[in-house]
Amino acid sequence: MKYLICGLGNPGAEYEHTRHNIGFSVLDALAHANQAVFESVRYGSMSNFKLKGRNIILLKPNTYMNLSGKAIQYWMQAEKVPLENVLVITDDLALPFGTLRMRSKGSDGGHNGLKSIQECLGTTNYARLRFGIGSEFAKGHQVNYVLNKWNADEDKALPERLNQCCEFIKSFATIGPTLTMSQFNNK
Repeated sequence: MKYLICGLGNPGAEYEHTRHNIGFSVLDALAHANQAVFESVRYGSMSNFKLKGRNIILLKPNTYMNLSGKAIQYWMQAEKVPLENVLVITDDLALPFGTLRMRSKGSDGGHNGLKSIQECLGTTNYARLRFGIGSEFAKGHQVNYVLNKWNADEDKALPERLNQCCEFIKSFATIGPTLTMSQFNNK
């Protein structure tokens, strides 16, 4: 069984370790924990590892956030991964820093990466793990906030939150989204 885990972010050194690239950071942590290495592929970087008989494919699109759907659609088809085995990791301004929420479907919530995925897949019925980045910015400064690096307190708490994200992902692939949501959401 194959699972496509896609972390949303933007390619390039200027975006590394920014709030908007939390999807990439989560996949880097998961790959590192499983001795997996990313390689350049069409529309991104990809890695994979085995987990309890399942093939976990990690994808970091290089299409920039606004075109993430193109990479996900391509790799779903190329790897023959069914929609129910796709999980998208994304940042979320509506959640306080470090809050994690998995949903099996939902709107894009104004997130351009999720909007692109919805347009390419023609549905909102795909799982997503939202990582709260908070909304500590002045009116009109949202773009600067999401593209900035983590503050000192956030940076200190990040490793533990990344580990929790990895647990969410492993649970998604082994027991499914419904049980994962009941076990991990609100913790």
